[in-house]
Amino acid sequence: MKKYIIIGLVVFTNQLIAQQIVSDRPGQTEASSTIPKGSLQMESGAQVGFIEDNVVKERQVLAPVTLFRYGLTNGIEIRVFNQLEQVKNQINDTEINGISDLEIGTKVQLLKKDSISTKIVFLSHLVLPTGSTNLTNGNFGTINKLSISHKINEKVNLGYNLIYNYFGTGNGDVTYTLSFSIGISEKVGIYMESYGGFIEFENYLSNFDAGMTYLVKNNLQLDFSFGTGVNNQMNYISAGFSWNIKRQ
Repeated sequence: MKKYIIIGLVVFTNQLIAQQIVSDRPGQTEASSTIPKGSLQMESGAQVGFIEDNVVKERQVLAPVTLFRYGLTNGIEIRVFNQLEQVKNQINDTEINGISDLEIGTKVQLLKKDSISTKIVFLSHLVLPTGSTNLTNGNFGTINKLSISHKINEKVNLGYNLIYNYFGTGNGDVTYTLSFSIGISEKVGIYMESYGGFIEFENYLSNFDAGMTYLVKNNLQLDFSFGTGVNNQMNYISAGFSWNIKRQ
């Protein structure tokens, strides 16, 4: 459960129609578009979360959580992701500080046409066992997502992801996201989202989150979000930004 929460809550995403920048923050659903060719995009933020079950009672502070995206072509981007973590066990009052496993990957546009309202991308990350002791998985892994979105109208968007993650041991996780987003104005967007799945093809987790974005300018977006477990004791709040630097 801990591994799923850390990975699942970090790779944030949401695409709000009224805005110019295509960001993979702040929700769980990866945006179904790549960034423009030749542009570098930095998406970073901080998150505080709490996890509790029959065995674990932890507070997690993830800061900074940073994703770098570079537009290799108009339909392919390369990606690098990492984060600093502080995990405090509130049962025995112990604390772990360090860096997570490094992720490198790509995002490929499979479908995007002006004549239709559906967009599709495929995303894959390789997880490298480079993290600090007690924070690394200790094995190579992969994160794989098929992201699909449907433009309902000029302000409303429906997006969902189908996901398979494998972290070097066991059977892996099959998960999903389902996001409903609305552009309130030219600058403000909101979203609501359900996400979860079968961990190791056995334990089912269900979660919910929601949030908002504020477009400072066409290449700079601020965000805030919060989430909670539906059938598990998990809560988090997060805030951050996305900044696109277009090569001249």
